[in-house]
Amino acid sequence: MRATHRAGPRLEEEQPVGRRRGKIPVVPIRVFLLDDHELVRTGLRTLLETEEDMEIVGEAGTVETALARIPPTHPDVAILDVRLPDGSGIEVCREIRSLMPETACLMLTSYADDDALFAAIMAGAAGYVLKQIGGMDLVADIRKVHAGGSLLDPSLSKALLERMRRGSEEDELVGRLTGRRRRSWTSSPRAARIARSPPRCSWRKRR
Repeated sequence: MRATHRAGPRLEEEQPVGRRRGKIPVVPIRVFLLDDHELVRTGLRTLLETEEDMEIVGEAGTVETALARIPPTHPDVAILDVRLPDGSGIEVCREIRSLMPETACLMLTSYADDDALFAAIMAGAAGYVLKQIGGMDLVADIRKVHAGGSLLDPSLSKALLERMRRGSEEDELVGRLTGRRRRSWTSSPRAARIARSPPRCSWRKRR
């Protein structure tokens, strides 16, 4: 009597290495760092280089150096300090957004300054965060702006539109005045009060 042999579970044939299904390669987010403190740049670089999907493509400590180095490196995200020895990161943001609109600019500062915030928005910044931000929060913010998101509080955008509208109305009013009436208006307490008073806006401090 012929013995029957029951086949066991079929094992998957081993495929050549070239045909195996491997991990999809990660295309890193190209990041440029601008800060006048070397210690800050070192800390940011150390933090971001531990992330598999991020790559530091360059860094600078001044506006002049940044404007020379950023265009050739084609970063996806530029992290820009607001206050610099030879100018402002907002100037860099405006220039880079003009030359390379695909680059997202994330402003980094130690101070919650309303005027600088509005200037950054006008320059095309995608976000404005304080240096007290946690490391992983910053990493998440970089990914968000790279994906096309914005870190700006909607109330800030509303305040910006109100500020622009108010400025337009005042410019129109002054434009209608002539001679003595214009000089009287521009030196009046009301004009001085309007010039000194930025709109109120709320800051959301990231933890």
